[in-house]
Amino acid sequence: MTAAMLSPAVDAAVDVVLSVRDLQVSARSDQGLVPLVEGLSFDLHRGETLAIAGESGSGKSITSLACMGLLPAPAVRVTGGSIRFGDEELTTLPERKMQAMRGARIAMIFQEPMTALNPVMSIGRQLVEAIRAHEPLSVSQARARALEAVKAVRLSQPEKRLEQYPHELSGGMRQRVMIAMAIALRPAVLIADEPTTALDVTVQREVLDLLRDLQKELGTAVILITHDMGVVAEMADRVIVMRKGKMVEAAPTIDLFDAPKEQYTRDLLAAVPRIGTGASRPQHEARDVLVRYDDVSVNFPIRQGLLGRVAARVHAVEHVSLEIFRGETLSLVGESGCGKSTMAKALVGLVPHTGRIEINGKALSDLDGKGRKAIRRDLQIVFQDPMAALDARMTVGELIREPLVIHGIGTPEEQKARVRELLERVELSPNVYNRYPHQFSGGQRQRVCIARALALKPKLIICDESVAALDVSIQAKVLDLLRDLQKESGVTYLFISHDMAVVENISDRVAVMYLGQIVEMGTRAQLFGNPQHPYTKRLLAAVPVPDPRRERQPGLRLSGEIPSPVWKVGEGPEKVNLVDIGGGHLVAQ
Repeated sequence: MTAAMLSPAVDAAVDVVLSVRDLQVSARSDQGLVPLVEGLSFDLHRGETLAIAGESGSGKSITSLACMGLLPAPAVRVTGGSIRFGDEELTTLPERKMQAMRGARIAMIFQEPMTALNPVMSIGRQLVEAIRAHEPLSVSQARARALEAVKAVRLSQPEKRLEQYPHELSGGMRQRVMIAMAIALRPAVLIADEPTTALDVTVQREVLDLLRDLQKELGTAVILITHDMGVVAEMADRVIVMRKGKMVEAAPTIDLFDAPKEQYTRDLLAAVPRIGTGASRPQHEARDVLVRYDDVSVNFPIRQGLLGRVAARVHAVEHVSLEIFRGETLSLVGESGCGKSTMAKALVGLVPHTGRIEINGKALSDLDGKGRKAIRRDLQIVFQDPMAALDARMTVGELIREPLVIHGIGTPEEQKARVRELLERVELSPNVYNRYPHQFSGGQRQRVCIARALALKPKLIICDESVAALDVSIQAKVLDLLRDLQKESGVTYLFISHDMAVVENISDRVAVMYLGQIVEMGTRAQLFGNPQHPYTKRLLAAVPVPDPRRERQPGLRLSGEIPSPVWKVGEGPEKVNLVDIGGGHLVAQ
């Protein structure tokens, strides 16, 4: 059974496969019903991709759950309107019939495959169970179907993958398993809810290419739920833009990008970071080194057996040397597992390392406990998830004030005044002093984290994927804030990210990491204007471009898994040598 044999069971004469009319979805609260989706109407045609785009809270995921009959009733339920699949009205369909419909006729790919897959069941068993729940097949027949589905999504060693468990697969491989589970049942409609948001840019590219190819072969209609307008431009035939539960605008993709009619749509498109549009940043005359890595390595032992013998090591960072200059923004880029976050952890002393790390000319290894505490005043981190980084039991004022208390800076009155000053500096009202983190939006919480990081007037702030979890418009505002703060105070940033468009917009210099080593480093203009290393070119080629008229070159197709950083004891990767090809542009040879 090839992908072509997995064609959807839909009458070719029926063009509209899913019809939504005046959909109303509400949530119960103490004040009564709160509308989550209001008056949404659209038709999904056979073989097309309809994108539903919008920021967090826009109602796009609620819409997809309503179509699947997966709303968490009775707390959230459809309170009006119609969802029709063929002759069936899904809003009034009995649960038993909906279960038969779900998966077989309408399938869904979720954002986070690790939470959607059962961790205690093998991949093959989960696929067989899903297939047999809808079709009267024997175990051997269902397993054969599962194997063909796994082959259709281009998973290497498909027989081996069926025997593995979810935790044994990479994020991209798990997402391919989710797609295999969906297409194995020949659905007419496939709902993809942020299918690539949690994936690295190159893995995202592979998954998007796979979805597009499968759709061409199967003729499946796809509803793509996303906040990434670059993904919308590359994948969608038509777009619905939602905001606060309502449709703002609907149009063919090219029309929407060329001439958006609504101001919100224009603002949404304007906020999308684009490679090639980063403003030129002034070059720093004084090359004053703030941080120096000299032949730094970080390895983690893998122990086995009753005695805990070290059987292998994870070579997270391998012989890295670089300098971070005072007042600049140096970006570390690469995919998950490349070692960029481990570099930051080594800098702040959270993981042991070999080699030498200097801050302001002082080696970390030479400092005692008192010296380390003093040096930490100069180093602060802004993490990816602000909700996880902030203590939910403390008010915003207490959270920002805490570093001042720990280091004994100022009287209580001076500390409170400093907190109010910091709140204004990150464009929050001082009146929020006594509010708690859960009372803020994601972007506001990240501003609180930035204010807390600034409290001790650090020389270096490490931004570890600090805008990755934010909506695009909020992301743009936070990046603007970081730039403004740097102009005011001269603070240095170590910016860690896998988003090349964001990196291009904020960086002075960029270092590309691959399997624990730097493979290319240079100024923003050098790296984005003249990339030399194949891995750098691969990263740049994978970035979705928010221009539906731009066609991707066939030669830019990506494939293959990144090799493992795990090596047997006594073995390790070969050290790469960086060669200056001109103007400080370093490339691995």
